[in-house]
Amino acid sequence: MDAADLDRRFRSYSRCIPPHLVTRLLELGHAEEVAFQAGHGEWFCAWELAQRLAGEGRRGEARKLLDPYVATGWWTAVEAAAGLLEAGGRADEAIALARTHAEDGGREALAFLGRLLARQGRGAEGFALLLPHVGDAFLAIALVDVAGIAGRDEEVAALLTDRMEPGHRCEDPACRRSDPSPAWAASLLATVRERQGRVDDALALLRPGPTDSPVHGHEQLAGLLVRSGRIEELRAYAEELGNPARRLAELLEERGDLEGAIAVYRRPGASEDFRRFGAVQLAALLERHGRGGEAIEVLRVLADAPLGAEDWLVRRLCTLYADQGRAEEGLAYLDELKSRRGEEDWDFFEMRLPLLAACGRREEALALARAHPEGDTWYGASSIALLLADAGRVEEAVTVLEAHACDNPSDLAEHLLTLGRVKEAVAVRQRH
Repeated sequence: MDAADLDRRFRSYSRCIPPHLVTRLLELGHAEEVAFQAGHGEWFCAWELAQRLAGEGRRGEARKLLDPYVATGWWTAVEAAAGLLEAGGRADEAIALARTHAEDGGREALAFLGRLLARQGRGAEGFALLLPHVGDAFLAIALVDVAGIAGRDEEVAALLTDRMEPGHRCEDPACRRSDPSPAWAASLLATVRERQGRVDDALALLRPGPTDSPVHGHEQLAGLLVRSGRIEELRAYAEELGNPARRLAELLEERGDLEGAIAVYRRPGASEDFRRFGAVQLAALLERHGRGGEAIEVLRVLADAPLGAEDWLVRRLCTLYADQGRAEEGLAYLDELKSRRGEEDWDFFEMRLPLLAACGRREEALALARAHPEGDTWYGASSIALLLADAGRVEEAVTVLEAHACDNPSDLAEHLLTLGRVKEAVAVRQRH
């Protein structure tokens, strides 16, 4: 195994067995196959089995399973193994393992080790480890976390205050891109002040909300207002901004004030951007509370506005029509949209297929899809296969997808698993 190759497959899910497929294999009783693949370089198989073994108290076996991956020096595996050691009461071994990589200067390893030391009652050591890296935006977050445990809030606050000076950030191209901006430093300092109970100071740091903070300034300020019970201030803050409005609506919904939550999104006089944001959020809110018909009305108004019928929005609307047992109305809407536009590309045509199937017109949907100029593309094959599989015609779905295996490996693997063709399913994912 090679660390670079493991990392590439881990991040891209390419040429490997991805997590959802591992879960599916185990659900279908193919634990032996997962174990075999875990021993042959399939990280997601190894990690899933290791977690299960650890959950059964078999931590030694779990760690042994991860050892070949750890031996490559790949940090993701090292972090996972250290986590198992810590959870098993072997914190000193976890610290030693992480330290080896932190000494090489790895940012992720440094952040992990600092937090690990703090969790193990060695906060001063963790703070000292991270303190020289306050100029790194990523590691500064870990430093703030550790400072709270180590009782060093005022020290880190002084450092962050210094970095909030307007001219502090270096504009020279030679400066590291990781250098935290004044807004980022203000966001982290607000975290410290809130932890100290100095809510007014934290709020002052976040107004107006910094836009480049690690936790997105508007969201951080909205959360702080909620946690401190300052709902009227949140209501005022939410007037034109999407994220605070969403947080206010969530809070009202949690408190059982559904109509109040609805009113947040239906506020008259809002900007066009807010009205669009609000309509999408409102539709989801209404649907969650069994008011799907009203959700359709909200999205229909949005979709009928000039330039409003974007593919993602129309897809959401069609899904709602189907979920509400109103598939015929969904088809009528697509007909109207096609008439208005004078054309219907695949993105909109494909939305017809599940609606036709919901109306009992599956064969018509299949015929239309196969006759469509884009029906023999990889994405056309995916839609046709889905129609076939939903009708229990999985063998036919596999045949359709096999002609486009390079572009549809996940779909093909899922259907092969349904047919019990496990080795083929795994091979498809590993090839493509």
